[in-house]
Amino acid sequence: MAGHSQFKNIMHRKGRQDAMKSKLFGKLAREITVAAKLGTPDPAMNPRLRAAIIAARAENMPKDNIERAIKKAAGNDAETYDEMRYEGYGPGGVAVIVEVLTDNRNRTASDVRSYFTKSGGNLAETGAVSFMFDRVGVIEFGPDVASADAMLEAAIEAGADDVASDQDGHEIYASQETYREVAKALEQTFGEPRKAALVWKPQNSVAVDDEQAEKLFKLIESLEEHDDVQHVYANFEVSEAAMAKMGT
Repeated sequence: MAGHSQFKNIMHRKGRQDAMKSKLFGKLAREITVAAKLGTPDPAMNPRLRAAIIAARAENMPKDNIERAIKKAAGNDAETYDEMRYEGYGPGGVAVIVEVLTDNRNRTASDVRSYFTKSGGNLAETGAVSFMFDRVGVIEFGPDVASADAMLEAAIEAGADDVASDQDGHEIYASQETYREVAKALEQTFGEPRKAALVWKPQNSVAVDDEQAEKLFKLIESLEEHDDVQHVYANFEVSEAAMAKMGT
């Protein structure tokens, strides 16, 4: 997840978080509604809904908004969204996975394809790049909940597969099959995580130069600003110098 974390850091430096908050709340609400509609409206019995609510809380989404999104799933007027995954190559040959919830497949496919084309990349068939990623569960905690050693020990005890800790926090990885149990065990020790979800984790990273990184970040930014796009994953690495240059 290093590449995507780098992108998030740059967007934070640019101060884009507040500007995107309203759009983000809309995406979070859409995921909550879909999760509640596909399962039970009780987050204790619906892991996907619980993950969506945790994500919403992490972004300080108001409780009323969360409850309204859950109730919307029970109504007859709730929109129907299709879950789609697009895969392609961005600048520098970076593999990109785009997850969407859309009420108009043709519109979304056209928009996503145009973003890839404008960046000098290309949209590919489903499965073209996902084999370069692992589908795993990630549980994230802030840096203050525990030391790196304490988190590693607790994660091993909980049955996690890998832990990455730095000044931004702790990322604990578990298999798709075990991550909910791992998340539950860690939550009992450290409290509610700031994230608990299934993600696409790159198996390897592709180094990109400054010019490619700038084009790649424009592609990711365009994708993430699209109303239908829920998540973007990419397997890139950029230098600290490039991050500093783009973060100014």
